[in-house]
Parts: sequence; C-alpha cells; structure tokens
Amino acid sequence: MRNKIFMIVSLLAAVFIFNSCLKDNVGVDWTSSLKGKMYAEIELNGGFHAFPVAPVPDTVTFKFLVNIATDQPPTQDIQVTMAVDTNTMISYNSLKGTAYKLYPYIRIVDNPLTIKAGTRNAYVHVQVWHADLLNACDNFMAPIIIASATNGVVPAAPLNMGGCLMAVPISNPYAGDYHVVGYRLHPTAGVLPVDKTETMSTIDCKTVVVSGFGDYPYDVQVAVTANTITVLGTTCFKVNITIIDPATGSPVSSGTGQYDTFTGSATSVPIPLTNDVNYYNPVTKVFVLNGWYNSAAPRIMYEVLTRL
Repeated sequence: MRNKIFMIVSLLAAVFIFNSCLKDNVGVDWTSSLKGKMYAEIELNGGFHAFPVAPVPDTVTFKFLVNIATDQPPTQDIQVTMAVDTNTMISYNSLKGTAYKLYPYIRIVDNPLTIKAGTRNAYVHVQVWHADLLNACDNFMAPIIIASATNGVVPAAPLNMGGCLMAVPISNPYAGDYHVVGYRLHPTAGVLPVDKTETMSTIDCKTVVVSGFGDYPYDVQVAVTANTITVLGTTCFKVNITIIDPATGSPVSSGTGQYDTFTGSATSVPIPLTNDVNYYNPVTKVFVLNGWYNSAAPRIMYEVLTRL
C-alpha cells in the first residue's frame, strides 16, 4: 500500500511539473512580474505582419496598438517615441533568411505617442505611399519600433513585443480588367474579330494570364520583362507570351510562338500604329500582343488590351 501511495504522489507531482512547463512555453503571467515595473509593447504580439498595397501613388494607412504593461494604470502621461529602424529589419532578415528592403516612403503620424494617465494604450498610425514607383517583385518592409518612453517605462525588445515589422507587398500592377479589341486571322475562315472585356489574373509579381486569345479557347500567359523599346516616344516594356492549355495548366509544347514585328491584317481593327508588338505601355496601360499557333497553317492572333 505504501508503494502505491508513493507512486500516486509521484505521478501527481510529475503532472504538476509538466503542466507548469506548458504554461511557461505558452506565455508569462505578467501580473506577478509587473509589480512596480512598466513596459511599452506592441499589441497583437508585435513581430511580423503584412499590409498589402495596390501599385498606386495614394497614401494608405495602417495602425497598431501600443500598450503599457503594468500591474496598475499609469498615474501620469507617458510619451512613447516610435522610429523606423533599418537595423531591426536587417536582424530579422538574418534570423529568417529573408531579403526585405526598407519601404522608402513612410511616415509615423503619431510620434511621439501620448498614452494618457489612467489608461494603458493608444494607437499608432503609419502612412506609406508611392507604391506605383516601386518594383512589385521586391520585398518591402516598414520596420517600426518603440525607440523610447518617458517616466521609467522600458521599451520591449524590437524583435519581440517592441517592434511591428510590417511587410508591404505590392500587388501585381498588370492584373485587372481590360477592353480587348483584335482578331484571330484564320487561313481559310479569314478575320474573326474580338471586342470584349477580359480579366488578366495574377500569376506572379510580373506575370498575368488571360482567358482565350481571340476566339481561341486556350489561355495566354503574359510576362512583362525589363527589356524596353520606344513606341511613338514612350518607353515600353517588352513582354513574352505563352499559350497555356487550360486543361493541364501547362504551356502548349509546340506549334506556338510570338512575332517580333506586326504580322496580321493591316486593314483590320485595330489598325497598328507602328510595327512594334508584344509590349506594355505603362503610360496608357495598354498591352499589344501578336502571336500564332498551329505551325503547319498558322492562326495569327493580334490584340490590343486597354486597362479599364
């Protein structure tokens, strides 16, 4: 009997210790450790977050809550100074193996932030703008930290509760709805015109896909390159087109391609303004696409897609 009692007591002790360890891993009970101390921290556990933006010049705003962790509400106003801190972003990149760049257009609106006596928190608002001037394929971050605080308040560590490392991904600038005017030139059926609205959907930061090419049922993937040409005085970006089989989602293995200069019906709408094809005009937001399929008897496709 004594052995059984000893085993039960040992088992209960082990359970108690195990549960205590789990609690330590999940979080700390601030109530017992905060007596006489005050810490400035960012709510929602601080750390890494993401705020997607559209590729437009407009100013957009995100916000987060700064909290004073203490056992009693502060008895006087506290000034919390925020900062954009590149070093914290560099440390995060080193820790996580990422390659974030500093978002170049940032303003902290509430700085310093005042947390009034008798309260524990207040919101910080951060503005970013000019996403249209940045490369959507780059990874940008707005690394905001608590730099200092008054009246004996200690800022939390920037890579922990004292930082808001806000990734600012820029959406694909080419995705959206387009008015499509063009045709498919068939060797026997002639010109088959197209005039409709199509949606270009995102594949990655520089690639979109559109359903069909003329009345040809296969999808067309359009990748904007860094190569440029000048069309009627405007610097445009060359594009590569790939015919995609919608049944498999894979490129058609053979018998398709794109032209280097205009090939089609010179008298059919839209009549080409120049012989340049397969480019994107960033000023007018227009794609000019010219390709073919069926190498034995080429079906020529020519379309001008204008952003709506």
